[in-house]
Amino acid sequence: MFDITRKKDAAYALAILLLFCIPALLSWNSKTQLGAIIESGSLKLATRNSPNTYFIEKGQPAGFEYDLAKAYTEYLGIKLELVLPSSFGGLFTTMQNRDAHIAGAMLTATDERKQTFNFSTPYLHTTTALIYRTTQGEPSPKNLEDLISRNKRLVVIANSSHSELLKNLATQHPELKWEETTELSAVELLEKVHKKEIDYTITDSIAFDAQQSFFPGLNKAFDLDEEQPLAWMLKPHSDNSLLDSVNRFLALEKTQKLIEELKVKYFQRSNSLNFYDTATFRKDMQTRFPKIEQYFFMAEQETDIDWQLLAAIAYQESHWNPKAVSPTGVKGIMMLTNAAAKEVDVTDRTDPVQSIIGGAHYLVSVMKKIPERIPQPDHTWFALAGYNVGYGHLEDARVLTSRAGLNPDKWDDVKKHLPLLTQEKYYSTVRYGYARGYEPVHYVSNIRKYIELLQWEIQVRQAKKQDEYADMDPDHESWDSAIIQEDILPAL
Repeated sequence: MFDITRKKDAAYALAILLLFCIPALLSWNSKTQLGAIIESGSLKLATRNSPNTYFIEKGQPAGFEYDLAKAYTEYLGIKLELVLPSSFGGLFTTMQNRDAHIAGAMLTATDERKQTFNFSTPYLHTTTALIYRTTQGEPSPKNLEDLISRNKRLVVIANSSHSELLKNLATQHPELKWEETTELSAVELLEKVHKKEIDYTITDSIAFDAQQSFFPGLNKAFDLDEEQPLAWMLKPHSDNSLLDSVNRFLALEKTQKLIEELKVKYFQRSNSLNFYDTATFRKDMQTRFPKIEQYFFMAEQETDIDWQLLAAIAYQESHWNPKAVSPTGVKGIMMLTNAAAKEVDVTDRTDPVQSIIGGAHYLVSVMKKIPERIPQPDHTWFALAGYNVGYGHLEDARVLTSRAGLNPDKWDDVKKHLPLLTQEKYYSTVRYGYARGYEPVHYVSNIRKYIELLQWEIQVRQAKKQDEYADMDPDHESWDSAIIQEDILPAL
């Protein structure tokens, strides 16, 4: 009797418990993965500090993966949080441990990875290319068999799709040999090939095309595979709400347009800083410069900045084209950002007068950020480098310079260390992380060349004027007036 009563009581208690718990359980089950993320107010993106994914540029976050993920979180109406594993392989550990919702790091959706993770619809496609340095008298490898026969040093990133591809190729070509590294990034491997410290590396064609101009002499030998999809990686979940949402976002016409813009911004950048064509400059001196020349003189009068320096900066920025517009939205002869234009009261960035004079005033504020103890002309070169790459990165390069026992206040020393900010073993030890450190070096170098070329062209022009005056009647009253206009104004 006692047992029966106890069983009834237990059954009654269980019924009461279920009565109260079932609604709660139903409510819990109704919350999807996407719903939980939106309720939390943020989405976590696992990515890498690299030129193709995420980095700080002029004090602001940038990178293809960052910009695309930022657009997605804005689409959801929540914030973006970044998770930055210390190694490429750490991306997969982070996702396995569910420490991030999405991994975005130019990841190839390989068959092996699909066994463990889900992938979004692709947002880019790329091939995998063998990279070599052109050497006189040594032809490039033509195919895999040719590569194997040379028996030279090939290095790739461990745990990468490139490593996976080589392992698959080795099943058909067991004599294929290579090394794997967990210490070097893709950019560092390109640097090693460029310096001839290794013979070959493998990288995504789309990434190589974005970096090639910084490594003259590096080329693609051949592709090792067909075009492969790049996509976001997700940990499988009981519901596919997040994956479905990501795919809906990527399918939007607005998103597709954004992806095309980001491709131009990050992967189709020819290195104009490395471009120095005397013939084009001389042509622009004859056609474009005379229309805006006087505005540089006016800007010097207002700011005391040498007009030739201003003209050289303007040529570097826009080739003296008042209608120039970059993929990032900077405009005009001096290519001012919206923020810079507001700072110097420029209302129309495409107006040559406003752009040049406003750009000169902005350069004054830029130069004030450099310590006064640094003398000219290094003070100016530091200011230009800081403007180009961001002052945080410039300070990081000065820290690296000091560590190397060189002078952090000397441009010739610091410019040797700015490119090291592309290498993880260096940028991971300083405050602001990865930077395209080659760019400010080329930027400053080209401006200095343009100053020299401008000076030479002016000398040629003045020599021609003197020849013209020599042929004039010595008693002509317009002589002195003409000489003043041509010779005095440039020296203001």
